[in-house]
Amino acid sequence: MSATETTPHSASVFEVNKQHLQTTRVIDLDMSAPMGLNDVLLRVDKFALTANNISYGITGDTLGYWRFFPSDEPQQWGRLPVMGYAEVVKSKNDQILVGERVWGFMPMATYFGIVAGNVTQNTFSDVSPSREGLAPLYSTFDRVSVNPFYQKQNEDYDILLRGLFTTSWLVNDFMQDNDYFNAEQYLITSASSKTSIALAFCIKQTAKRPAIAVTAKANMAFVMSLGCYDKVISYEQISELNPLTPTILVDMAGNKTTIAMIHQHFGEQLGYSCRIGATHHHNLDLNDKSSLLPGPTPSFFFAPSQLSKRFQDWGSATTMKHINMALLSYIAFCKGNIAINYINGIEKINDVYQKVLTGHTDASMGIVVIPFGDNK
Repeated sequence: MSATETTPHSASVFEVNKQHLQTTRVIDLDMSAPMGLNDVLLRVDKFALTANNISYGITGDTLGYWRFFPSDEPQQWGRLPVMGYAEVVKSKNDQILVGERVWGFMPMATYFGIVAGNVTQNTFSDVSPSREGLAPLYSTFDRVSVNPFYQKQNEDYDILLRGLFTTSWLVNDFMQDNDYFNAEQYLITSASSKTSIALAFCIKQTAKRPAIAVTAKANMAFVMSLGCYDKVISYEQISELNPLTPTILVDMAGNKTTIAMIHQHFGEQLGYSCRIGATHHHNLDLNDKSSLLPGPTPSFFFAPSQLSKRFQDWGSATTMKHINMALLSYIAFCKGNIAINYINGIEKINDVYQKVLTGHTDASMGIVVIPFGDNK
């Protein structure tokens, strides 16, 4: 893309039905309206699609994810946010130049527009009215040219892993910050998911508590091969664990049956019950009676809260240095364990989206979508 300002006649965007996530569509958007002061138009180069993005749809109303890129028909349709790279193709903000490459939250689209604000040397934010009250972390775009941790050869793994790795790093940091709630081990469900693997990697680096993987029988060999869990069991083997061992549960599955089973097995020996993902969303009940379970009430982990605390404790630069240095090590680890599956063309998203939605993707593969269908 040259640094010449251009305006596309139309854009395409992938939307999902908010009440029936399996129902999707790709629609064209009219891009002919004049841009206002501080408006910035970005061309999407590539983005990653993971089970994390499905979780955004499941909690879209309760946690506000539908508000990042609202649909023109917001009552029925929503646009799932994804992590990706994009380039500025038109800018009405003097501090943001055409041709700039950025990393951040974006819709599954060919182009998207933002209202730019909070511009610094390293970042700028989308300050659109729909973002009011949402976590600033998810509204920020990194300016690639000044990111000291950027490596072009890492781009595909970066968009696949950075967001979920940051969450996992902060989970482990939160547990350390609270002296592991006096627990002696981690129990991590949906252990083959990329967020779980990232958490196990972080735990392994600190080497202060062992991590037990809980996964489907079909994924046990892959999870064992990673070498970042201290023990791997199937869901059917939960009852074989010692119920007297003080334990932290980090639940990535969102399966109400599994959560109940673990709470009933460990009872008061559960020091903390942390909910993050929803990979088993077909057995998810956001209005469940989890407060009636034995042991601590399961709590959703909100990464921006722990990040904000660390910014106050250490300063933002030091905090991000810690996270980014750990991320580079994790990317190197994943390059030997996870391959990239490229999807070329926005019209081809639905097929792979349906596989992610139903949990039928290969745990050893990462999905990167190139909406314009450019050859890698």
